[in-house]
Amino acid sequence: MRYRHYKGGIYELICEATFESDLTPMIVYSAPDGSRWIRPIDVFFQIIEVNGQMVPRFVPID
Repeated sequence: MRYRHYKGGIYELICEATFESDLTPMIVYSAPDGSRWIRPIDVFFQIIEVNGQMVPRFVPID
């Protein structure tokens, strides 16, 4: 599934994973340049303030 970051980038969600040291649920996702990133699930789906408005960090686009 693809997501748009609040700054405009499009990212592909690859899978969910678990961080081994503390068992934090993570999201693994890739950027258009092929780089891979991980972020805690609660941060990936977090609502953040941008220019005085509350918006999702990532929005599904598929």
